[in-house]
Amino acid sequence: MSPLTAQLRRRAASHGVELAAGGTAAVPGIGREMLAPFLAQPPDDDAALLLARVSASPEGSVAAWEFPADVRIVSDARTLVTERLVEWGLDELVFTTELIVSELLANAIRYAGGPVRVRLIRDQRLVCEVSDPSETQPHLRRARPTDEGGRGLFLIAQLTHRWGSRYTASGKTIWTEQLLPD
Repeated sequence: MSPLTAQLRRRAASHGVELAAGGTAAVPGIGREMLAPFLAQPPDDDAALLLARVSASPEGSVAAWEFPADVRIVSDARTLVTERLVEWGLDELVFTTELIVSELLANAIRYAGGPVRVRLIRDQRLVCEVSDPSETQPHLRRARPTDEGGRGLFLIAQLTHRWGSRYTASGKTIWTEQLLPD
């Protein structure tokens, strides 16, 4: 453990803040409090303080499925997603989410192989994730009027609040967020 890390841990403990987990103080306040002594003079080295408030998802707010790399499963995935959204009372998001899942799943199967995974997370927003074994990141492009493909991510970007991708230990995950209806 570096001297800076040790000093930050001691300072946090003296203020009743547990750095590992379980603290209840406001994250911005913790950051200001922890860094104040170090900002009085120019630092000799770069430093970063990462604070995050993490909470567990409520019971029943996550649905996940794994599928083989077979395009015939896309309709099964849409059915499962629809059933879960109706169960959650998110009927208004069914059409859009079906489109998102269809596009991402078909591309994952076509370009990455399998297995592929779909996960829905209902929290402050609806998160839809599609994971595959490829490490190739997707890129948004504008298809020409005569192109047969290339519109999928553009459509997804138009239909969602946010979207992105991240590397995982076994490939990548493309995620989307949709705002929940009022």
